[in-house]
Amino acid sequence: MALLLRFVALSLLLAVATPIRDITDACESQVKDFPHLNSSGLHLTLHHPRSPCSPAPLPSDLPFSAVLTHDDARIASLAARLAKTPSSRPTALLDESSSSSSSFPDESLASVPLGPGTSVGVGNYVTRMGLGTPAKSYVMVVDTGSSLTWLQCSPCVVSCHRQSGPVFNPKASSSYASVSCSAPQCSDLTSATLNPGACSNSNVCVYQASYGDSSFSVGYLSKDTVTLGSTSMPNFYYGCGQDNEGLFGRSAGLIGLARNKLSLLYQLAPTLGYSFSYCLPTASSSSGYLSIGSYNSGKYAYTPMVSSSLDDSLYFIKLTGITVAGKAIAVSSSAYTNLPTIIDSGTVITRLPTSVYSALSKAVAAAMKGTPTAPAFSILDTCFQGQAARLRAPAVNMAFAGGAVLKLAARNLLVDVDSATTCLAFAPAQSAAIIGNTQQQTFSVVYDVKSNRIGFAAGGCS
Repeated sequence: MALLLRFVALSLLLAVATPIRDITDACESQVKDFPHLNSSGLHLTLHHPRSPCSPAPLPSDLPFSAVLTHDDARIASLAARLAKTPSSRPTALLDESSSSSSSFPDESLASVPLGPGTSVGVGNYVTRMGLGTPAKSYVMVVDTGSSLTWLQCSPCVVSCHRQSGPVFNPKASSSYASVSCSAPQCSDLTSATLNPGACSNSNVCVYQASYGDSSFSVGYLSKDTVTLGSTSMPNFYYGCGQDNEGLFGRSAGLIGLARNKLSLLYQLAPTLGYSFSYCLPTASSSSGYLSIGSYNSGKYAYTPMVSSSLDDSLYFIKLTGITVAGKAIAVSSSAYTNLPTIIDSGTVITRLPTSVYSALSKAVAAAMKGTPTAPAFSILDTCFQGQAARLRAPAVNMAFAGGAVLKLAARNLLVDVDSATTCLAFAPAQSAAIIGNTQQQTFSVVYDVKSNRIGFAAGGCS
């Protein structure tokens, strides 16, 4: 059903956001204590979306089946992106009857289809970002599969979801400016959001970011000073959201880290360099980190980034083999390359080519033959009674081109779906293999875009 997004005449409301301050909560780990970080670069604390230490946790009663449902939506949206399939859901962004006396731009646009984005929210890790002058702090989800950074802005002329802390108020920032339709960044929205920028009657660029689970953000392309840790950068381009609907937890918005000129990475790169790294903590850990800029290159084993004409904003790599208890699973080497492989921070469950998944499932089940089995749970069909931390799981290694290897512990191999059941944290892929965040947890992962490689190092935030 089409969504009619009605912009009405409203004045900007004054909102007071919390100043940036050092976080002293006992949950917080000091980012400087993590072993793979160097003294330079920009370091931020990262939280698991279901951690009690998260500043914007998901609802405590959210069942894991809902997490898997949204994870499947993310996979479907990635598949649509790779197939370049347009969305069938149109939206009339702005109503032709909007009053010309509005302090927001008067809008008059026809219905336009929203292209497929990536589902965000339940699987994405969160950090804090400062915005404006003076800088105020906001909780943001972090996504390597998205490009445009956006956050909710007052006066929320259509809708804002509930967030942790006050909504950003553009009028309270002396460095805020909207972006005109003629600016090159407005044209860049097509590649950044898969939706073309629209133009208001007041010549303000309108962005539309849509996601695979029907979540979306619509608003004004803007620029302001962004503050990350102690580093500030003026003229940062982002979306100032006026209609934001979907499951984003209680975050204020999203930080995009994909390979696109509007992403946070590319905008910071001239100052900090074209690389970032992270360590994704488990739900029971206090925190991990996101680091932008230089890193300790000698601590990682690398695999080359693979070029792909399917989507040049995503991070493709080449999976070459999997072993269980030291033995290669029973599948041909060519089976690993039947589908392209993406590494993604927001996908929870890793997807593998069907024949590879089947061979892995059988090998793990055989290695755990003394463990009582459990019925399938949602998309997970290899399940056992008990909790991952209390079971004897086999050693599983994932090998990549160039010699990089992920040596999976039980916490990376199995995922607890309820208090009595754990399942293999893999599923069959349809159109692309995806290395998800369960397998990446506690590893340091570096995305060195300048050198066109991705590196792995164990023990990043365990």
